[in-house]
Amino acid sequence: MGGPIGRRAVLLALAVSAAPAAARADLATFSATKIVIETAKGKFPFNVELAVTQTQMGQGLMYRRVLAPDAGMLFDYGEPQTIAKNMKNVLLPLDFIFLASDGKVVDVRERAVPLSLDAIVSAAPARALLEVNGGTAARLGLKPGDVVHHAFFGNAIGSE
Repeated sequence: MGGPIGRRAVLLALAVSAAPAAARADLATFSATKIVIETAKGKFPFNVELAVTQTQMGQGLMYRRVLAPDAGMLFDYGEPQTIAKNMKNVLLPLDFIFLASDGKVVDVRERAVPLSLDAIVSAAPARALLEVNGGTAARLGLKPGDVVHHAFFGNAIGSE
């Protein structure tokens, strides 16, 4: 592989392995929606992706290298249950916000460690999980009892 063709093949292999996850054909795609997180500090709009199928829920935010400050992923489990996740293949620190059927926050787990296989488990049954950048919960002053507004919960605000 000392010639120009061999070097090009190696460079091509490196480029493909370094390609962003979104460019990989085997990854799930997600639809987008808007939510509003309401805390004592105010109402904060977010653009989130929806994870509703088993494939989407299994993948979540894996392989992402960047997440906008007002972005995240909303996982809808359909009915309240104990939710357990880990950070396998997740490259960014995340806050996990567990939500009841009415959108109220039932538990917050902050700054989950990237790539950790440790279980992150809701302290109470939850219908949904919102994942956002690590530090977002602290920035918004988010705590149990606060509300996430979305059509899933029947409490949408404005154009969500």
